Amino acid sequence: MYRAENVTVTASGRRLVDGASITVRPGRVTVLVGPNGAGKSTLLKAMSGEHRLATGRVTLDGVSIHDMRPLELARRRAVLPQAAEVAFPFTAAEVITAGLMTGEGHDRARILRLLARVDLPGFADRRYDSLSGGERQRVQLARILAQLDAGKPDVPGYLFLDEPTASLDLAHQLTVLNIARAHADAGGGVLAVLHDLNLAAMVADEIVVLAGGRVRAAGPVAEVLTEPVLADAFGIRLRIGVASPGPFILPQNVQAAQ
Repeated sequence: MYRAENVTVTASGRRLVDGASITVRPGRVTVLVGPNGAGKSTLLKAMSGEHRLATGRVTLDGVSIHDMRPLELARRRAVLPQAAEVAFPFTAAEVITAGLMTGEGHDRARILRLLARVDLPGFADRRYDSLSGGERQRVQLARILAQLDAGKPDVPGYLFLDEPTASLDLAHQLTVLNIARAHADAGGGVLAVLHDLNLAAMVADEIVVLAGGRVRAAGPVAEVLTEPVLADAFGIRLRIGVASPGPFILPQNVQAAQ
C-alpha cells in the first residue's frame, strides 16, 4: 500500500499541497481531480519522491520512500510525467530500453510487445524526435511499463500517471485508461491525475478532489463526484447524470456557482 500522510509541500513561501493524506491500494485505480493549480501534480510528485516534503511522510508498505534505495523504489513504482524531453536522437526502442533495469540488456521482443500494447506497432526504429506529442507520450508509457516488468515481475507495482491523456485523441485516451485498468486488475496500484471528469469516472475506483492544495473529498466515484463537491471545487454548476459503469458530468454554464 502506498500512502501520503499529512503531506505539505511549499515553494517560495506558498503551500502548494497542504496537509494532504491519500492511500493508493493494490488492485485499485485512484484518480486525482481538481482545478488548475490545485496541487494535483505536486502531490503526485511528492508521492513519487521528486519533491521534498515540508511536513508529513510518504510510505510504501509501511516504509518511508526516503529510506529506500533509489533502485528499489524504481522497481516498485514508475512515473509517467506530463512531458519528458529526450536530448539525443534516440529511437523509440532506445527510449523504452531506458526503463529496463541494469543487466537486462536490449530485449527486442519485449520492446516490440510493449509498443504494440500502446498501439505503436512498427515504431521501434522511429526517431523519438520525429514523433507527435501523443506518440511520444505512449512511448514513455511503454518505458514505465518496461520499468515495472523488469523490476519485480511477480509484483505488479505502482503506476503514477500525470495527465496521461492530455495529448491523446479519444481512442488513445481509452487505450491508456485500459492499460491502467488492466494493471490494477492484475494486482498493481495506479495513481493518475486527470482533468476529464468523465474519463475519471470511467476508470477510477476512488476519486480524490483537490482544491487550494487541500483534499476536499475522497472515496468511491459515486460518493465523491456529486454536484455540491464539484461546484465547490471548480466554482461552476454541473449536472451529474447516471449511466453505466458510473456517473457522467455535464457543465451547465461558465458562470460562477452561486
